[in-house]
Amino acid sequence: MREAFKEWAVVVRALATGRQIIILRKGGISEGRGGFTMDHPKFWLFPTLFHQQNDMVIDGQEDAAASIASTRPDESSIPIQFFARVESWKRIDSLDEALSLAGQHVWKESVIRERFDWSRRKDIHALAVRVYALPRPVIIPDSESYGGCRSWIQLDEPVSTDSATPVLNDRDFESRLGQFEMALGLHSHQGRKA
Repeated sequence: MREAFKEWAVVVRALATGRQIIILRKGGISEGRGGFTMDHPKFWLFPTLFHQQNDMVIDGQEDAAASIASTRPDESSIPIQFFARVESWKRIDSLDEALSLAGQHVWKESVIRERFDWSRRKDIHALAVRVYALPRPVIIPDSESYGGCRSWIQLDEPVSTDSATPVLNDRDFESRLGQFEMALGLHSHQGRKA
């Protein structure tokens, strides 16, 4: 698989540890007026420290960025270890609905409000993903093609998903997915990816 999704390393850590199953995305500057689109049902999580600020995450998560940065072999390498499969998603066009996901992610409320209101489109995408981990990270060289403020990138070389296992067991994942869908008024079949 070559498809990858750029996300703050602190959020990747929260997904990788089972702290959350949600990705919230407005869209990067490079994605133009249309903003974010849900292009891939399965993708690698590409951790980035770009734009990451510790004051944007809830208490208890601030040290994660420094911890993650210290595990990188060097600045020219990216560890790829986790991939996500989208299980449910919704484009949210109500701030109250976006705020109803509090407690299910590591972003502060102020960040949700700012992202929701950024640009003329008042919305944000919420994705519920099942995350899988390789036994060890695959270290890939950083590349200019991975730069820019955008969500989706193509890795220069495919990385195999063989031997990956879910970070949450089935019961825990289904419970979290149910919380996500209940908060957004989704029934179990709405928003689900095949």
